[in-house]
Amino acid sequence: MNAALEQIGPRLRAARRERGWTLDDLSARAGMSASTLSRLESGKRQASLALLLPLTRQLGIRIDDLVPHGSSDPRVRRAIERRDGMIIAPLTLDHSPVQTFKVTYAASGQAPPPRIHDGYEWLYVLRGRLRLMLDGHEHVIERGEAAEFDTRLPHSLSATADGPAEIISIFSASGERMHTHGAAGDL
Repeated sequence: MNAALEQIGPRLRAARRERGWTLDDLSARAGMSASTLSRLESGKRQASLALLLPLTRQLGIRIDDLVPHGSSDPRVRRAIERRDGMIIAPLTLDHSPVQTFKVTYAASGQAPPPRIHDGYEWLYVLRGRLRLMLDGHEHVIERGEAAEFDTRLPHSLSATADGPAEIISIFSASGERMHTHGAAGDL
């Protein structure tokens, strides 16, 4: 905790310097003395909300920006979901800008109804054969093959009747919401 508090002053100084402001510039804008700001930046004065709020407002940053984020565990520990004959294993953290999943589809004799939504999807077949219905055309993607498509085209994914299919699927943010959380009316 102390190490995090020690970072507030240097981060405050860096934010001020990024804007090309002097101690006098920022202290006048924030309504405090330049000596108070100097002591905050050097760590000789303990930071308080009363001091930090006007400074962060003037700098256009959040108080969180002044505190280093703890080193987070890089491992993905999200729950596996089972839905509609699929096993969906998240491979990225929840807040990642692009979402990646390992999806296992149960064997199926027919394709589900196609859907459309904003986004892009990239996939790679690890095992089995994947049926991709895309804009009215059926494509069978074999093990070791990849596909990329615009999800604004009508599409559906399923395994073939031959057996289950396991894929790695990468979605843009809007595509992830539709595939893993269901479309409006599908819930």
